[in-house]
Amino acid sequence: MREDFKDYKRIVIKVGTSTLTHANGQLNLGRMERIVREMADLHNQDIEVLLVSSGAIGTGANRMGLKKVPRTLPEKQALAAIGQGALMHMYEKIFAEYGKTVAQVLLTREDLDERMRYLNATNTLLAILNMQVIPIINENDTVVVEEIKFGDNDMLSTMIAGIVDADLVIILSDVDGLYDRDPRVHKDACLQSEVFEITGDMEDNSNNRGIAFSKGGMLTKLKGARICMAAGIPLVIANSSETNVIRRIVAGEKLGTLFVPREEKMQARKKWIAFGTVLHGKVKVDSGAANALLNKGKSLLASGIVDVAGDFERGTVVAILSSDGQEIARGMVNYNAEEIRRIAGKKSADIEKILGEKDYDEVIHRNNLWVKC
Repeated sequence: MREDFKDYKRIVIKVGTSTLTHANGQLNLGRMERIVREMADLHNQDIEVLLVSSGAIGTGANRMGLKKVPRTLPEKQALAAIGQGALMHMYEKIFAEYGKTVAQVLLTREDLDERMRYLNATNTLLAILNMQVIPIINENDTVVVEEIKFGDNDMLSTMIAGIVDADLVIILSDVDGLYDRDPRVHKDACLQSEVFEITGDMEDNSNNRGIAFSKGGMLTKLKGARICMAAGIPLVIANSSETNVIRRIVAGEKLGTLFVPREEKMQARKKWIAFGTVLHGKVKVDSGAANALLNKGKSLLASGIVDVAGDFERGTVVAILSSDGQEIARGMVNYNAEEIRRIAGKKSADIEKILGEKDYDEVIHRNNLWVKC
């Protein structure tokens, strides 16, 4: 698969706060310039590049002389407003030195939750690319609230990849890739060159945070990689301090950790369910229903449901959990939360008797279901 990278024409590159800044929070201008130069060189080869960049809050904190990011949401939003302009000014200045025009795109999860707004965001990004402009994308931290957060730009980068049907996602970080254990604690930790399946043990071993000015860590990268793998998009995590890191990855060099995707691409509707929507609730299923969803390509029936969490309406997207609480799928429900509670564990033939009507046999139809790797 790495050998195919050189033929790819649309690449999403995510750079984190640890890549853009020194330990004291000051912008790392040398590394920033080097990464911009590599992206501009890709663009000169008629490769479309989308940059997902963190760093607004950290830049704002540094401008205000803070040693760490405050905890309250209003203060974080204020720092984002201060830092985003400074960050974009620097990007625009460096890209301009290589003759490139950039566009700022700020998104919240709410922008993608509704199908029409999702399509509008898609069309806007594609129009920017068609104009030979490089979009620089960030979560709109100035207005975002807890309910509509992407959670981290690692997740945002994978969602953007799904929106524009990217060929590859590159996440640049301060680590060489995914290790079997935390290399900062265990000196004998082994770097994994390729990952075909993300396991619970991997997530447990990656439950750490990034630097003081960062929101994420390896765990958020694994969550994003899981989505990419299911969507048929390869993802590479690599160390931004490597010389010519982007060029070497695109050339097919065995650098960082490659998360190998499914062979088939995701359908547009399922892509929206997986990438675009806010989860409005949770539905827990028994082992038989989980097996039917994961291995047999079946719809979710009421008989396999054991528990419902949240208060959601028909047509919204919920997470589907296995009996041990792990998310295994997402889907658009045909019944609201209270209706599902009433019919949970019952046969489809009994739905009309219980509810007084039956519009669907399935709680979630297979066509409106996205199953994780």
